[in-house]
Amino acid sequence: MEVRLHQAEHPFSSGIRTAVRLAVITGLMSITACAGVHLPWRQPAPPPPEPSTALNISFPGVVLPQYWKRNTVVVDLSGVSGQGTAVIQPTQGHAWPVRLALRVRPGSVGMLEVRGDQRWVVPVAITGAPVDLELPPGLYTRSTEHLTVSWGDATAPAQ
Repeated sequence: MEVRLHQAEHPFSSGIRTAVRLAVITGLMSITACAGVHLPWRQPAPPPPEPSTALNISFPGVVLPQYWKRNTVVVDLSGVSGQGTAVIQPTQGHAWPVRLALRVRPGSVGMLEVRGDQRWVVPVAITGAPVDLELPPGLYTRSTEHLTVSWGDATAPAQ
């Protein structure tokens, strides 16, 4: 003989389940409806870089952009390729920025050389995203007249 036990269902349990389902659906719909509203987990787009006029850059025929990235002036060399040389100096009446970086695009040049109070040579990767190379301390000081930046193939010395 088989005995089956039936558990009595609470009279409100089906109504509670329905209410919970409706609350979840309503919550999900309200989140998707607020997609245009700033939500705490969504990051706003970063502001565009602030242009800089801290440096005079001499490179015949091409304007090399420069901009502020926090407290660093970044000179954008990502548009150059092959071999070349540029001369950088502070704008008349201004001092050198505390930090200076050069943005390069891997694959466009193989090596970068900077001459100031010291000489700094750095190879550039063959592939990857553009990278900002911050000039090391001591490469230039307040009394440095100008920096000479040269680029070229990794196998050939920069001019």
